[in-house]
Amino acid sequence: MVVLATAEEWSSLTSLLQKSSGDNGYQMASKSLGSKQVCDLMLEDHSISLHFAELKEDMPQEDMSHAIDDCFKSCRGGTSVFLLLIHGGYYTEKEKRMIEILQAHFGVEALKYVVILSVEDGKVIEALDDTLVDLINVCDGRYCRITTSTASGGLHALHEMVNNVVTENSSAGYTEGMLAESKKRSTEDSAMNMLRKKVQEAEEKEQAFMEMLQEQEERRAREMEELKARHAEERQKEAAEKRRHETRRESLQEAVSSHRSMLQLHLKAPDDDEAKKISVVLLGLSGSGKSSALSLILNREGNRYLSNGPGHDPVPPTVTCERKEMSAGGRRLVLVDTPELWDEDGVENVELVKDCLALALPGPHVFLLVLQVGRFTQGESEMLGHLQKIFGRELAEHAIILFVHFDGNQYRPQRINDYVSGAHPSLQELVRKCGSRYLELNVTRAVSALSYPQVKELLSGIHKLVASHGGRSFVVRRFSPQELQERNKMIAEWKEGSQEGNYLLRHE
Repeated sequence: MVVLATAEEWSSLTSLLQKSSGDNGYQMASKSLGSKQVCDLMLEDHSISLHFAELKEDMPQEDMSHAIDDCFKSCRGGTSVFLLLIHGGYYTEKEKRMIEILQAHFGVEALKYVVILSVEDGKVIEALDDTLVDLINVCDGRYCRITTSTASGGLHALHEMVNNVVTENSSAGYTEGMLAESKKRSTEDSAMNMLRKKVQEAEEKEQAFMEMLQEQEERRAREMEELKARHAEERQKEAAEKRRHETRRESLQEAVSSHRSMLQLHLKAPDDDEAKKISVVLLGLSGSGKSSALSLILNREGNRYLSNGPGHDPVPPTVTCERKEMSAGGRRLVLVDTPELWDEDGVENVELVKDCLALALPGPHVFLLVLQVGRFTQGESEMLGHLQKIFGRELAEHAIILFVHFDGNQYRPQRINDYVSGAHPSLQELVRKCGSRYLELNVTRAVSALSYPQVKELLSGIHKLVASHGGRSFVVRRFSPQELQERNKMIAEWKEGSQEGNYLLRHE
């Protein structure tokens, strides 16, 4: 029998057998065969020969397989059975490893020829480990115990189990032919495993190659999409740049055309420099105070202020566009008063618009949006929209809101900043759209002398706004400078004819 055990377990077994030999009906003889130890046991009419080679726990698998194989070869001539020694019923990791190596070297069939012997000369486990029970079942229940007092009985049971192995397998135990067949299968299995490994490696390489191809395709697709996106972005930039260039070119052409027109007007001016005048247009609803504000501004030129009067004289509604001039800051200032330029349905009066722009030549430069303090109606909230439809959306960039306060106004005068900050949101939005440029003008006669600083501040604001636009006038593209110039001549001729008629009527 080939003993699978460590030196400690082998020593426990031989010590137990030595103590019990003679008186228990068996004889024991030990000898050494090189590195192996042999224990011969004589039981009445039969014998058991135990062959042992020390199996250390840290022994490499190959060395342990070689040691077991040497013991197996030394058993020639007898029944070859494998005896697994455990101590006190404990099935530890070292015994499990021995069984694994046994199967690896001798094949799974070797378990048919395994007998498990528990040497119990000390502490004994109460319940067998589940893995040991499983192994016993695989070995068809070949498990026996041996103690000092039952050594003979244990050996007889061991011999009986060996006979059962032979009977059940119809052989003389595990043979060299079985070992050769196991090695052959192992070699075939190794070759098959190697082949499987190579096939697996080839499949893995193929899969890796396919994944690499897919990744390359995906990368190329992404690069193509990115390239398309860059090309599209570049085309958009080129188109935007082209549009900006066209807009700039049109603006330059328009500026050149406007400059030429203004230059022609300048050359045709008889006495003064017409092109250097600043033109201001007063816009607003009827009754907002445009004409009253205009009168106060014109009075500022000659410092003509009234005081302590009962109130301002009523100003008749403006029905036509009127042009006034004054000097301010060393330059001539053109002031154009206007009636409402649209009717109740929001339809513009084109003729009045032409008159307004013609009289505002060489401008307009600034638009004064006149609002009465304390009055902000639906019509006034829509005023900027109407004006932008008439003159263009850029009008707000050239506009100043002028708040006018009258004697009869029910609102007590307050700081204009406080008035705006507490005003209706629609009025605040109007102020915001006009760049938050707003001033006030008090046309109350009782304090008209005190309005001088307000007029001065208004004129200063007009000059600053004109300077911020480089002195350029506001261009209304719907009418050409030539058309407005002809309109201006026509208005002048009409006024001249009207004045002559009035003169003749007065002297008839």
